[in-house]
Amino acid sequence: MADGLNSDQVKTLEKALTALRQVLQSQDEDSAGWRAPVELDQQSVGRLSRMDAMQQQAMSDAEGRRRQTDLKRIDAALTRIEADEYGWCLECGEAIALKRLEVDPMATMCVGCAR
Repeated sequence: MADGLNSDQVKTLEKALTALRQVLQSQDEDSAGWRAPVELDQQSVGRLSRMDAMQQQAMSDAEGRRRQTDLKRIDAALTRIEADEYGWCLECGEAIALKRLEVDPMATMCVGCAR
């Protein structure tokens, strides 16, 4: 990869992506209970408790959607690594700075194109 990442840098970023994927999958499994439907039984759960549970469910759903989006971005980055296309801006084709990829290894655009 001329002017792009060297193989050691790609391997390091690939490990970071794989580790992040495992963390997100684990968090998704852990939060599955919060996304379950809220019971409507007002005898066992008061109205405010039920509203709190519904709010918690909505927040968990939103967080789950963000995790799924990040998992898709990770898979796309890993696919680009396999295709030897990782680290290149999808807009202009220039190399993405290593510092940017260290902050967000799923980045698909250089700083200039991401603005």
